[in-house]
Amino acid sequence: MSSMEDVPLDAAWIARIVAAALDEDLGPEPGRDVTTQATIPPGDSGVAHLVARAAGVAAGLVVVPEVLAQVARRLGLPPASCEQSVADGSRVAPGDVLAVLTGPVQVLLVAERTMLNLTSRASGVASHTRRWADALDGTGARVLDTRKTTPGLRALEKYAVRCGGGTNKRMGLYDVAMIKDNHVVATGSVAAAVAAVRARFPDVAIQVEADTLGQALEALASGARFLLLDNMATPLLHEVVEAVRAREPQTGRVELEATGNLTLDRAREVAGTGVDYLSVGALTHSSPILDLALDLTPAPRS
Repeated sequence: MSSMEDVPLDAAWIARIVAAALDEDLGPEPGRDVTTQATIPPGDSGVAHLVARAAGVAAGLVVVPEVLAQVARRLGLPPASCEQSVADGSRVAPGDVLAVLTGPVQVLLVAERTMLNLTSRASGVASHTRRWADALDGTGARVLDTRKTTPGLRALEKYAVRCGGGTNKRMGLYDVAMIKDNHVVATGSVAAAVAAVRARFPDVAIQVEADTLGQALEALASGARFLLLDNMATPLLHEVVEAVRAREPQTGRVELEATGNLTLDRAREVAGTGVDYLSVGALTHSSPILDLALDLTPAPRS
């Protein structure tokens, strides 16, 4: 499977998601923050620190400049600057300053919640992913994400997985064919499902889910070269991996993924079966946020 570790977030996507998030917070464009705009003169400038309140992995800092720019435009004020102190993917400790923001205080405060929502969410996913990547370190296996993402935030969450040392499985239903049990029921067999995909979409990679050794060998015989070994106990995983690897002199390289009910305390045990990947939906559907905060530096008193 091709790696996406170095694929950045698309700038146009960032602009769209920031605009949508600001509409939620401020109301229809240009919107307003009734508290900040009532209490802070538009000419006041200041400095704020984006700070980690907990240990983890930073991610999503790439969205901060766009949030600041869009808020400044909506308020008709000069843009604030952002000086990042750490890069996305960096481990951080409580109290670490992730970025220093300088500019109109109205811009800094209006941008605060949107900025924190996006960066805290991304950093939480990256931090959770890093725990899996660390658990698998040295095994040769990688942790994969799934499509179990927050609607509208898939690109950010999958980017965060990459920041945490994980690998993206597929971005959506459009880029990889994944034949699961319901597709087999609908078409009548694994071979029929594989043939149907190849006939309609010959350019896409095909992955096939298997619950038993027999299903795995059937998928292999149909030409599949990426197998999802679903909810298999460790002894069965060993058996399937051994059987598939024994056929690789004839089939060529087959990528194997363990999926279903995986936990961190089983990670190395599962990796020890010889699979290439462990697929963990919880990376995106169950990661808690990483606690981040924006601390405004008090203005000097005359």
